[in-house]
This record gives sequence, C-alpha cells and structure tokens, in this order.
Amino acid sequence: MTLSWRRRHFAATSTNMIHSPAQTPVKRPLRVDMHTHILPRHLPDLSQKYGYGGWISTQPIDGDSTKARMMLDGKHFRDVSCNCWDAEVRVGECNDTSVDVQVLSTVPVLFNYWAKPEHCLDLAKYLNDDIASTCQQHPDRFIGLGTLPMQAPDLAVKELHRCIKELGLAGVQIGSHVNDWNLDAPELDPIWTACEELDAPVFIHPWDMEQKGRMQKYWFPWLIGMPCETTMAAASLIFGGVLERHPKLRVCLAHGGGSFPYTIGRLEHGFNVRPDLVATNNKRAPSEYLGRIWCDSLVHDEDALDLLVKKMGIDRIILGSDYPFPLGEHRPGELVDGHKTMSAEDKAKILGLNALGFFGSLIDKSQFIKQE
Repeated sequence: MTLSWRRRHFAATSTNMIHSPAQTPVKRPLRVDMHTHILPRHLPDLSQKYGYGGWISTQPIDGDSTKARMMLDGKHFRDVSCNCWDAEVRVGECNDTSVDVQVLSTVPVLFNYWAKPEHCLDLAKYLNDDIASTCQQHPDRFIGLGTLPMQAPDLAVKELHRCIKELGLAGVQIGSHVNDWNLDAPELDPIWTACEELDAPVFIHPWDMEQKGRMQKYWFPWLIGMPCETTMAAASLIFGGVLERHPKLRVCLAHGGGSFPYTIGRLEHGFNVRPDLVATNNKRAPSEYLGRIWCDSLVHDEDALDLLVKKMGIDRIILGSDYPFPLGEHRPGELVDGHKTMSAEDKAKILGLNALGFFGSLIDKSQFIKQE
C-alpha cells in the first residue's frame, strides 16, 4: 500500500519534531504524547438533523472566545477551552511543555455507539475529517487517530479503510465496550481482522461508565469506573481469545491500563482455579499476553509506574497525558522525567521511542530517530 499524502508529508517533515520552534536542535529525548483529545471547532446540534436526542453539541460562551460550552439535550454538560480545538494554541502549549508530537483522538463521549449506525458513521466521518485536517495543518506536530461506528462492524471496517488509506490517520481510538458487547464479542472480529490487515493500532479508552446509585458521588465514574472499564476491556481481549485469534493486533490501554496491570495476579489465579468459568474461550493464561499489550504512562504515582513497567515491560509503556483535561498530567512526562531510579535510556523509550514501535508501518520511524 502506498503512503497517502498525509503520511508522505509527515515522513518528509518529521525531523522538525525534535527541534525547538526556532529550529535549533535540543539535547533531550523525543516526546510523543499518545493520549490527547480534540474537538472540532463547532459541533452542531444533531438532534435537529436526526430527530432524536443524546448528541453532544457546542455553543460559544458570550464574551469569551477562548471557551465553549458542551451541551447535551439542551443542558450544560461541560465547558472546554480553545486548546480543545485550536491547533495553534495546542502547538504553543506543546512548545511550553516540550512535547514534540501529540496523538489526536476524539473525546470519548462522542463515540455515540448507542446511536443509529448510519448517524454514528456520519458523525465519525465529520470527526475524522477534522482530525485529518488538523494533522495536515501541522504534519510535524500531530498524528491522528480515527473513530468508528463500532456498533455496525461492516460500516466500521469501511470507515477504518478510509481513515488509513484516504485520510492518512495512523490508527483508531475505540471505547472499552460497545453497548452490550464486551470487546470479545464475535461481531467485532471483522474489525480486528481489518486492523491486522491495515497494520492499524488501536487505542482503547474507557467510556460509558456507570453513573447511578453508589457511583454518583465524588467523581467515582472517572476516578474508579474508568480503571474498571479498561480492565474489563483487557480481560475480554484475553479471555475471549481476541489476541489469540489476531496475533498481529496492537492495542494500547489508556490511563496506565486502568486496574489491569495491578490485578493481573487475581485474573491469573481465577484462570487457574476456576477454568470452568474463566478459561472457557481461551486456554492460554493471562500472563502470557503481557508482552502483547501497550499502556500509556498516565498513573500519577511513581510506585504505580514502577509496577506498570515491571508487569507490562519497559518497551510497552508510552507517554500519555490526557491533554487537555483536568485528570491528565498537566506537564506531559513529568512523572517519567522525575523518576529517581529509571535510566535515561528507559525514560527515552517511554517518552517517545515506544510510540514509534506502536504505530508500526503507518509512520516512517526512521524519520524520528534523533541523530546526535
């Protein structure tokens, strides 16, 4: 498959990523932020177009051009700043925090797997076109991930092909589940097959967490629900045999893998003592897949980072900040930079080099290697 315009241009200009804005070489590792989110400048109210609610839209805030209000069915959902959509602002903030490259993905609330498939596809195309356009504005600073209508695998496969072959995106971001399907649902197998064929990596982000009952207080859906969602996603890929059936599939888990790296012993023990319940669709132990799964570095704690590296492997951790949201690492890579015992070589892997391996053939890795 020939490189798209996006990827050709990206390969030709990516050496700028390891230079300062003045194009003066800097003596520091390449820094690639795997986990950042972006919105289009304007999200229309799609309830008027499709005739039913549940869609996020945006509207300006009077007197403040630097912010926008996200609305859900006429009610306030969240306020966001212009770094959520403005490429120039993002580049400026990257320069301020020494980030060479951002990997752009949509805000998970816009997955909309609950919607009618053709309407979800329509919005996915709009979001993917916007991300591709932003990457084209600054091909030396951004890598794009697409979003798919996962509830309709046939449509998702077609949009995946468009993302990779036409838009030049470098992979996709998906949610931790698709309505009532966990990620081992057999209906999703055509998507995994297409990802293998296209060499397209998958970034898995938690979404649609339980928000009722005991989860209503203390921001629990985000603090507790998200790690649980990611763990269910990882366990489903393993216990359901997805990684076994698709050996070339590359997946990266957001937020340090959620709870998965820290409960692997429990999952392994359950696999061994109750194979009648756990080992029903895959006879290989969970620990055998630890070299197959990437995680971002967003754990907020040095001890947690140490365990993450120990369990998943130093070559499988990629810098991720969750920019530009408050639960993210506000200076991307600060935890890695300040680690007391990690070698400079290992820090360089997490901060940038591991991302190059994760994206495989969809970027020209040789263009990123810093020549001293």
